[in-house]
Amino acid sequence: MNSRLHPARLAALLLVALSASIAAPQAQASTEPAHWVGTWAAAPVPTPNTGATPLGPADVTLRQIVHVSLGGSRVRIVLSNEFGTDPLTIAAAHIALSKPSTSEILLASANALTFSGHPSITIPPGAIAVSDPANLTLPALSDVAISLFLPAQPIHQVTQHGLALQTSYMASGNVVGEKQLDDAKTFNSWKFLKAVDVLAEAPASAAIVTFGDSITDGARSTEDTNRRWPDILAQRLQADKKTAGLGVLNEGISGNRVLHDGWGPNALARFDRDVLTQAGVKYLILMESINDIGHPIDHQGEELVSAQDLIAGFTQLAERAHIHGIKVFAATLTPYEGAKYASASGEAIRTAVNTWIRSSSALDGVIDFDQVTRDPARPGMFLPAYDCGDHLHPGDAGYKAMGESINLKLFSEKK
Repeated sequence: MNSRLHPARLAALLLVALSASIAAPQAQASTEPAHWVGTWAAAPVPTPNTGATPLGPADVTLRQIVHVSLGGSRVRIVLSNEFGTDPLTIAAAHIALSKPSTSEILLASANALTFSGHPSITIPPGAIAVSDPANLTLPALSDVAISLFLPAQPIHQVTQHGLALQTSYMASGNVVGEKQLDDAKTFNSWKFLKAVDVLAEAPASAAIVTFGDSITDGARSTEDTNRRWPDILAQRLQADKKTAGLGVLNEGISGNRVLHDGWGPNALARFDRDVLTQAGVKYLILMESINDIGHPIDHQGEELVSAQDLIAGFTQLAERAHIHGIKVFAATLTPYEGAKYASASGEAIRTAVNTWIRSSSALDGVIDFDQVTRDPARPGMFLPAYDCGDHLHPGDAGYKAMGESINLKLFSEKK
């Protein structure tokens, strides 16, 4: 029997081998490594270190509770001294799952955190610090306790997020690893804590940043219940297997403005720090400028803005996000007739800004919160069931309606 292959058969075998050699590297290249994705974040502002219990004169442990969005098995934290005027020493740090409504942690989940292999770190003024990864089985939508031991030191200005709407705890001495903090004082802000990230295995895992003012911050929602509209969005994402790989990062600051400093730096100034530096950001939701519109009424004409000014600001934010491959969705401004700083001229600006948001090619999509929350009988006002009572902020029902109105199909690969 002739052992030689027929030329046609030999050519076919060579073609199969060549195709396999080409396909193998391509398949290997398409496998993306695990990557860090933000599961929780807060936007810090500078705050003078005053009050009944100022930090610095004595050793103290801060046990701060955060509600994460995306789950994972490896975590890290980001600490911030961005607005500090002194070096900030964190002598010990600890992370664990938290028992609801108490200072108690689940010891079986507890982990000491390190920074570049060391148990402590000193963060220069203006800087941040990222912890080393730690093993922690972190369920989605769970509460996490992050404990920081601050030895006595000069602290003239605190980098913190003021409206946490979450009870945290302060105790004397180094008690970061204690199951429960006895005789702890409570506070409602996030001090020096900027972000929590998880190591995501799925290539599609990414973060959504919600960027805005008090309505994104959740003002007037019920404390310790996670009823802000970004919380509602996170719950819906986790309930849908198509979007369960997405985290939600709330970068709202009450009183914030697009064009001028207010409570915290203006949106254009803080954009890089609060959006672009977050881990795994792929989507951005912009909802801001009602304070720009209302400020001149409260301050006798100071820092007047026009709709064109605000539209230019939004366009800049969108362009800067697009440079980094981030899709941008803008949310229309909710009604504010009857609010303390409402005016006819301001309503005209709000309407013009919303018209631009609904039609602009500078954006990748629109979320129409105005349409969802307004009273059909009087479109300039909140639907009474959604109004917290000040005619500016939603209540829990309003935030729920806003979060439930967002089309989850926005957060897909297809435009």
